[in-house]
Amino acid sequence: MSDGRKIIHIDMDAFYASIEQRDHPELKGKPVAVGHADLRGVVAAASYEARRYGVRSAMSSVKAKKLCPELIFVEGRMEVYKGVSARIHEIFHDYTDIVEPISLDEAFLDVSENKKHMELAVDIAREIKQRIRSELNLVASAGVSYNKFLAKVASDYRKPDGLCTIHPERAEEFISTLPIESFWGVGSVTAKKMHLLGIHTGKDLRACSLEMLTRQFGKTGQLYYDFARGIDLRPVEAERIRKSIGCEHTLEKDITLKSSVIIELYHVARELVARLERKEFKGMTLTLKVKFHDFSQITRSRTSSRLLYKLEDILPMAKQLLSEVDYEQHPIRLLGLSVSNPKDEQQERVPEWVQLELEFEK
Repeated sequence: MSDGRKIIHIDMDAFYASIEQRDHPELKGKPVAVGHADLRGVVAAASYEARRYGVRSAMSSVKAKKLCPELIFVEGRMEVYKGVSARIHEIFHDYTDIVEPISLDEAFLDVSENKKHMELAVDIAREIKQRIRSELNLVASAGVSYNKFLAKVASDYRKPDGLCTIHPERAEEFISTLPIESFWGVGSVTAKKMHLLGIHTGKDLRACSLEMLTRQFGKTGQLYYDFARGIDLRPVEAERIRKSIGCEHTLEKDITLKSSVIIELYHVARELVARLERKEFKGMTLTLKVKFHDFSQITRSRTSSRLLYKLEDILPMAKQLLSEVDYEQHPIRLLGLSVSNPKDEQQERVPEWVQLELEFEK
């Protein structure tokens, strides 16, 4: 089961909110939300004090305020967060250069061979946590195991300020008791489908055949089959191939009028084309994302016979996708477009953190 690798997953605890509490001592110990407090606002991040009330990221500011009347909203400072993230990565690189950023606040490290010649990965994780605390006055959780899946699960296991190691000899037992919602790639929709299939834990998942999982979940079924057995051969990669570029706009007010929706779609398409040009990215598939007034959302995709990067190609396709959406009785809150499926997937390699979109736009 184990191939001898030593993988660490570092996940910063309430990263944005913790930076705000660190930089503004009057906020320490208080429920804090990073984001906009207005009627159209969305919570980008929440402190643990706020999470006790049920406040979560991506929640509307209005709902968050109802759950926690004492909630304090703070405008986000993305440049500050990027700067702190860069400093954290400097610490990572003191131990290994095989660092795979997932976002500003989390990353995988392969320390099978490390610069400090430390034998135990858990000692490296503990030292990194201590340095982040002493040098940056922030708290991180860490997971240690022999693959990325289990390291990720381990970092979530004892949050906040957690440190958990999953050894190969106890991986099967650990996975058996793991709720299916904790598996990588299982969101709320997939979890509901699995529950209907009688899959609630890792043990239930392991009892499923590969044929059944691929029939129900397509290619991802192979991933679930392997994860249930503690198998994840994906390497920690310091670079990755850009797969898509997108943008989305939260509207000032919900809209149903066709002319208004088309105008908003035009603005989103223009921004998408500008981003594609800046990143020199071209793809074959266009995806439309629509979020409605009740926060439900749908996506529609179409693949073109030619590369998409010009407005005159993207906008007509976007309108066609929009024509498949019934929004007359379902006011639209957000519109998004993305281009994916690059013809030559080797066209651009970039550090993953560069691809982070401003979460406050979402």
